[in-house]
Amino acid sequence: MMKLSVIIVSYNVEGFLTQCLVSVERAISQVGADQVEVFVVDNDSVDGTCEIVKRKFPWIKLIENKENTGFAVANNQAIELAKGEYILLLNPDTVVSENTFKACIEYSDNNTKLGGLGVPMYDGGGTYLPESKRGIPTPWASMCRISGIYRLAPKSTKLNSYYAAHLDKDQTSQIDILSGAFMWMRAEALEQVGVLDEDFFMYGEDIDLSWRIIKGGWENYYFTDTQIIHYKGESTKKGSL
Repeated sequence: MMKLSVIIVSYNVEGFLTQCLVSVERAISQVGADQVEVFVVDNDSVDGTCEIVKRKFPWIKLIENKENTGFAVANNQAIELAKGEYILLLNPDTVVSENTFKACIEYSDNNTKLGGLGVPMYDGGGTYLPESKRGIPTPWASMCRISGIYRLAPKSTKLNSYYAAHLDKDQTSQIDILSGAFMWMRAEALEQVGVLDEDFFMYGEDIDLSWRIIKGGWENYYFTDTQIIHYKGESTKKGSL
């Protein structure tokens, strides 16, 4: 079994995907090309994504869908084929650090109860993204988030449990919810609790799966020894009518 399977779902984000794959290739160099496989599942892009992947990244395992199947279905297509001990669901509008894969593998290998892992994410301007670590979105937590009340006391456990305010953003900690932009999971945990729920087309499936991992007796972590850039929202914009 190889160590890691990286899965990227794309939809009309060719420019971002190219940048993402360059960073992925550099991160693989610290682990070994024979230890990592990369899938790109394209949801019927019209911007030439598939042609560019074939030309510039011939080592990628490309799945070309003929319709936009949504996030969950597309990721599950690749998860079914994945051979890695760990599965990473990665947004195409991200850039990983060169040490990201190596650091996450080492930490996961040393934490046998680890089912899932997330990392600090920063936007293109260098601003920390609070969704890097999240708590259970209870009705109260969600109301505080949606209404903006959490901004009044960003470090309040009561008002900002949605973004796990009690946890230091620079300290590795156990968390509840992983972000779908960078969702690192142990394949063994997925075999036990199941893959993404395909009743979700987009948004929410990361929350559902994170909670199922915990209910299955595994632990989720926020791991701060590496970080990524997430050009937030680009992977969900519409590129065609």
